[in-house]
Amino acid sequence: MAGVSLKCGDCGALLRSVQEAQEHAELTSHSNFSESTEAVLNLVCATCGKPCRSKTETDLHTKRTGHTDFVDKTSEAAKPISLEVPKATADSGEAIDVDMSGSQPEEMVEPEVDKELLKELEAMGFPVARATRALYYSGNASVEAAVNWVVEHENDPDIDEMPMVPVSGGGGGGEASKSSLTPEEIKLKAQELRERARKKKEEEEKRMEREREKERIRIGKELLEAKRIEEENERKRILALRKAEKEEEKRAREKIRQKLEEDKAERRRRLGLPPEDPATTKSSAPVVEEKKSMLPIRPATKVEQMRECLRSLKQNHKDDDAKVKRAFQTLLTYIGNVAKNPNEEKFRKIRLSNQTFQDRVGALKGGLEFLELCGFEKIEGGEFLFLPREKVDMAVLNSAGSELTSAINNPFFGVL
Repeated sequence: MAGVSLKCGDCGALLRSVQEAQEHAELTSHSNFSESTEAVLNLVCATCGKPCRSKTETDLHTKRTGHTDFVDKTSEAAKPISLEVPKATADSGEAIDVDMSGSQPEEMVEPEVDKELLKELEAMGFPVARATRALYYSGNASVEAAVNWVVEHENDPDIDEMPMVPVSGGGGGGEASKSSLTPEEIKLKAQELRERARKKKEEEEKRMEREREKERIRIGKELLEAKRIEEENERKRILALRKAEKEEEKRAREKIRQKLEEDKAERRRRLGLPPEDPATTKSSAPVVEEKKSMLPIRPATKVEQMRECLRSLKQNHKDDDAKVKRAFQTLLTYIGNVAKNPNEEKFRKIRLSNQTFQDRVGALKGGLEFLELCGFEKIEGGEFLFLPREKVDMAVLNSAGSELTSAINNPFFGVL
């Protein structure tokens, strides 16, 4: 029986003519062909008439269109194959013999394709090599033709390799004569590819947004850490300052004590009395210390004035620690509200006749003085305490808050 097709010995593909064998060889670099009595399938869709050459093509067509009925016309289309090389191809020097034994190497280059069509295919999500191959082998006819070619060859192993053609070769289009998709299939395929490209773009935008959000979170953490370090350093500086002040106060008291002891010893010497017994001197030291502590000390700074005011308040009411602590906490609340909401007038205005205020602060000596040190002024005939917005000094308020916190938490505050 005469051969009705050419079979590729490398991949098993069945081809209808020598021209198809040449095109297959260009695409795959396969060179082992032989005659075969096995006919190329010709399954025609009973609904739209599209011919399919394999079971894979019929499955794909059914998936795209929903058509399931096919008529097998393989026997009608089968005819003896001619092994003659087309004259035009032979004259051009590009003929490929059936056994590929006479092929001559030529310089290969990338084919020229329509740039606008190439951009449109790339926008639909096709790789450059696949889009170039599709345009070249579909004859640069249209985007639909290129999509048709991709659908029919999407399982080719070299589908994503850049095609190479001889320098003397034409502009492609060898596949344009093959079976094509119906307009409905082309429209559905183009819509699917555009949807795929849109989803890919959305996913990329979401990924970039996640990256930007991570960067914002990282910067936020760095800023918070920098602020924490700054606050910690400020706290350490204040603690060091307070420690230095206490040391200075201790040294001053010690100098006063020594001076008193020297004066006392001098008086005893002048009166002819014997030196005082050290044990007696030691036991009386607290009395000297207490007398010394009653010496008036004029604060040099506003912070020291605040501290002295709070110390005086506690000493004036030392018999009622609960009342003193409640007064300190109330003052801290007033100061904290102003510091957090400096623009709110209701936090900067206090009615002096308010019974709660009087019970907690107003009736205690030193409470009003402390608020005045913070900037509050009496207005409307002494009916209100008011802190003008332009006189709100955050540094003074912070210092006042620190002094109140120290007075509340230090069990020895005001004892000395």
